[in-house]
Amino acid sequence: MRPSPFAVFTAAVLACGPARALENGLARTPPMGWNSWNKFQCDVSETLIEQMADALVATGLRDAGYAYLDIDDCWQGARDSGGFIHPDPVRFPSGMKALASYVHARGLKFGLYSDAGAQTCAKRPGSRGFEQADARQYASWDVDYLKYDWCYTDGMSAPAAYGAMRDALAHAGRPILFSICEWGKSQPWTWAPSVGNLWRTTGDIGICWEKKACKSEWTTGVMNILDLQVGLEDAAGPGHWNDPDMLQVGNGLSDTEDRTHFSLWALLSAPLLAGNDIRSMSAATRETLTNREVIAIDQDPLGVQGHKVRDDGAEEVWAKPLAGGAMAVILLNRGEAPVRIRFAWMELGWSARPVAVRDLWRRADLGPFREAFSAEVAPHGVVLVRLTPSR
Repeated sequence: MRPSPFAVFTAAVLACGPARALENGLARTPPMGWNSWNKFQCDVSETLIEQMADALVATGLRDAGYAYLDIDDCWQGARDSGGFIHPDPVRFPSGMKALASYVHARGLKFGLYSDAGAQTCAKRPGSRGFEQADARQYASWDVDYLKYDWCYTDGMSAPAAYGAMRDALAHAGRPILFSICEWGKSQPWTWAPSVGNLWRTTGDIGICWEKKACKSEWTTGVMNILDLQVGLEDAAGPGHWNDPDMLQVGNGLSDTEDRTHFSLWALLSAPLLAGNDIRSMSAATRETLTNREVIAIDQDPLGVQGHKVRDDGAEEVWAKPLAGGAMAVILLNRGEAPVRIRFAWMELGWSARPVAVRDLWRRADLGPFREAFSAEVAPHGVVLVRLTPSR
């Protein structure tokens, strides 16, 4: 029997391995954490970050794997006479080293943001020309994660600019995860695996299912971002991940859309960076963000990014090989009415055999199936199952 396209894809990805990957020992699985931008944008402060650190612990997110607490743009103050950056003294009066200590004391890791240009997107001081000084300053503050943006970079080469900060971080004296936020402009999946631990593949994600419903012209819908991940699979692996942007779970999508968004990002082996106000999130949002069976799909040690198996317009099937020979499969309904979606084992490159099927959102074993599986899928919803062949 001729192998299915999905089986050919899987074999090719597994054969490629992590060649060209940045070897800093970090992000062996996609990083998980919380970032300030999606909810708070420039309204960040020492008090907010301390409250978020406490909330990551109190809500169970830390114990579910959300390790990084990242401050995005607008924390910066001015540079001193030696060129070293300092935090805004009004917003962060105790300084970043003290704040990092507060975060670390709660079993979390601490992240900051900068920009490859002379200014950040919010027109705070960027790192252009100060890469060595900034990397040394971050290390002295015990920073664990750097998100590096791409505003005010006209005429600059992205590989060169990001390479300069990679080298500065390598000599800073502290392991710092490096997140490239270049928005996919220069196809970073073709050069970034040797430069950063993750790289953005698209523009900013909006609180919208499709682009046409986004309130800002600068943001993109969840489904549009999903479409842009097709074909990028072989660039990802342990230590180097495609990044379709941070999570909008809990920020205004429906509960069904939140589960769909979270499921797809898990199947894509994407970084899972929450961006909601976790101090006041609903029970449904908390349940979505802390579903450990879904998180396990994202954090699977095999490190293979999921792949679209079939596209029937509004109905799609996606799958991801897992360690030990199992498979995660998503049945996606992009449409406005319930549909029943079916897929057969042969589409995954499997012959007919008994396969245990578990629904990860219902947390229910559905029983063995021999050749195929089908389920009714709600509008804008998914059914996410884990398939385990009998031995």
